[in-house]
Amino acid sequence: KGSGSILTPFKTVRLVDGRVPHEGRVEIFHNGQWGTVCDDHWELRGGQVICRSLGYQGVQTVHKGAHFGQGTGPIWLNEVFCFGRESSIEDCKISQWGVRGCSHAEDAGVTCTL
Repeated sequence: KGSGSILTPFKTVRLVDGRVPHEGRVEIFHNGQWGTVCDDHWELRGGQVICRSLGYQGVQTVHKGAHFGQGTGPIWLNEVFCFGRESSIEDCKISQWGVRGCSHAEDAGVTCTL
């Protein structure tokens, strides 16, 4: 497109609605659609995996209760259990894909370290 465009690899994770690029609501691309992560059992280790998969050094804080606003679309993940060393959130133990019993008021977020 423009002369300043940079080709970047496709990402299955993004941070949305933060004040700066290294923070925001965690969204996962699955089955052709962006969706959110429920904050049940959302811990620093899961945030570490998200931040590192996006190229950041690590996680500073994990946020619960739709700290960065409520997302739309499906809530893809709930009860994500990570060791913190996984290369992708998909490598963590996930209770379920396509969540019931969680609302967008419980969307998870992170602030990553640069």
